[in-house]
Amino acid sequence: MPTSPPSPAGPDGPPSAVPARLWRGLDRHRPPGADAVARAWRSPVRGPWLTSVFGVVLLATLPLVIVTGLLDWIAYGPRFGQAFPGDVGWLHPPVFDWPTRPAWLFRVTQGLHVTLGIVLVPVVLGKLWSVVPKLFDWPPARSAAQVLERLSLLLLVGGILFQIVTGLLNIQYAYLFGFDFYTAHWYGAWIFTAALVTHVVIKLPRLVTALRGPGFGRTPLDRTRPEPADPDGLVARRPGPATMSRRGVLALVGGGALLLAALTVGQSVDALRRTALLLPRGRRIDDGPNGFPVNRSVAAAGVTPAQTGPGWRLTLRGGGRTVTLDRARLLALAQHTATLPIACVEGWSTAQTWTGVRLRDLAALVGASAPAAARVRSLERGGLFRQATLQGNQVTDPDALLALRVNGVDLSPDHGYPARIIVPALPGVHCTKWVEEIAFDG
Repeated sequence: MPTSPPSPAGPDGPPSAVPARLWRGLDRHRPPGADAVARAWRSPVRGPWLTSVFGVVLLATLPLVIVTGLLDWIAYGPRFGQAFPGDVGWLHPPVFDWPTRPAWLFRVTQGLHVTLGIVLVPVVLGKLWSVVPKLFDWPPARSAAQVLERLSLLLLVGGILFQIVTGLLNIQYAYLFGFDFYTAHWYGAWIFTAALVTHVVIKLPRLVTALRGPGFGRTPLDRTRPEPADPDGLVARRPGPATMSRRGVLALVGGGALLLAALTVGQSVDALRRTALLLPRGRRIDDGPNGFPVNRSVAAAGVTPAQTGPGWRLTLRGGGRTVTLDRARLLALAQHTATLPIACVEGWSTAQTWTGVRLRDLAALVGASAPAAARVRSLERGGLFRQATLQGNQVTDPDALLALRVNGVDLSPDHGYPARIIVPALPGVHCTKWVEEIAFDG
């Protein structure tokens, strides 16, 4: 087992001629304690194989987190200026009208994005633990190629930690940071994605080589030994005795991921709602028909009983006509019932049975038989989502409703009484509550 740092040539070949003196100078002038820190990492299970196993898991799952995040941004309707952030410049991905079928589409994409992001936290921490000695290497780089690798690693580690921390704080409604979450999370994701692609290109050959080697995961604790010295210096220079086998490390990380999955998946699966202990919208409020999660209460929205009482009216506009309806007249119109999910950006979702008037029937009342869009406005006067624009396909879907009742009873005030929007596959924040006006365009 080598006890000295790799030669100045490093794993990427001899240093280039111009900066050769720089690499040698950095190697000679080591900061105080650098060698002591390098010797302090003594776990014999660290090495290319364990790091590569974690890497494969992340390589198979992180693209799904990235893609679902992009899909959720598209679901918010960027062409109507209601995706966050709005002006993303050349980072604008191709957009399309978000479909209404399958009805559970947004429930799945947003649920996967949040749940998988939480479940992967132990894997990310395991991967960081396996490579942490590399963060204290001196010199930090021994060639121009290693400078690029180090830069990508810095952006990769910093990016994923930033995304995890801000994402978890957003789920818990703990906005301890002084910046807009949506903007920071969007640009942070692009930085992380670029770093991930760069890192994969650089490290993929090493990963494949490590996984083709001996199956170290089958070795029990009493026969756990360090891997052979590797070019990246992941193997400890002075390994100590094993206190856990590689199989034990993988079981610990996998068990942590499964535990988080068990405590989180109930946010998106109604039958497991009571097991969702980590997130603030996890448990049922009560056992009644309106006893399902609510993101923004009537009190938080500042909507008063006077606004939603007998004097409430719904205004419909379109086709050059304006129609005003009270709740009794809405209940007298043809009613339609559909079981539809409602899903929110924080990751929770639920399916309930809604009853109300089809949006396309309301559009027909003002002569807008094939509206291109509908602008919905709430009684709420503050907040980012007090109004929303629906696409034409979202208005004309046969299950798109102005809901008046849920699970056989009137909506509760917190769930949008006297009327709210429910549309298949629509993000929950656009299922506007306490509706006072709908304007049909085209």
